[in-house]
Amino acid sequence: MHWLAKNYSKLILLAVVLIVAALIDKALTKVVRRMLDKSQVPNASIFVNILRVVVWVFAIGTLLQPVFGINPTTLFTALGIGGLAVSLGLKDTIANVIGGFGLMLGRVIQPGDYVKVASITGTVKDINWRQTIVRERNGNEMVIPNSILNTASLEKLDPSNECLVSVPFTAKAGVDVERMKADIVSTVELANPQYKPVVKLNGFTPYGIDGTIYAFAKNDLLLSTMADAVAQSIAHADYLEHRAVGSGE
Repeated sequence: MHWLAKNYSKLILLAVVLIVAALIDKALTKVVRRMLDKSQVPNASIFVNILRVVVWVFAIGTLLQPVFGINPTTLFTALGIGGLAVSLGLKDTIANVIGGFGLMLGRVIQPGDYVKVASITGTVKDINWRQTIVRERNGNEMVIPNSILNTASLEKLDPSNECLVSVPFTAKAGVDVERMKADIVSTVELANPQYKPVVKLNGFTPYGIDGTIYAFAKNDLLLSTMADAVAQSIAHADYLEHRAVGSGE
């Protein structure tokens, strides 16, 4: 009771500052997210996280002297001296943070983009303090350090190219080409409604007309599943030349 009587004012100040900081944190987070949604700046968590850190650093700095009896100037000076040693040990983290800023402010990539980095192809889900999260079609989420994205070969894919599959076929000679194309387009299943399937004729073989079906998979569908659906949709069509199967063509 004696300790509470002596320190109750500090406890009240501590509680008030923490509550106010939490309210400001929540309110600013909502405001900034709305502003980012309406602006040209990509909406990524890195900007919100930096704002939250600033709010809480300011709140803690306000409490140091009156509650804990610590001089902020002395503390920040000590942190500055030790910061050099810490920065050497955290150089990779610092490089990732700077890389994240470069990616976002330079609008190199942003959430929703289709990208290919090395053997990873998918949709950018988020860019945070240290890494960029890319979600592949199979559901896997790949975590790529931002510093690597700034140095590795990065390819931005058009959505139509990213979801494209091609299925070759051989049609009988003398078939009604326009009817065949219309039949293929109407029978292909699981296609992305934004893009219609396309049929291209490549030339002629000893067995008939050589062609390729280009279909576009839905966003949540594996490309192999889409290719299988295309093949099954025309497997029993009367315009196919089945003698070409297994001939090495």
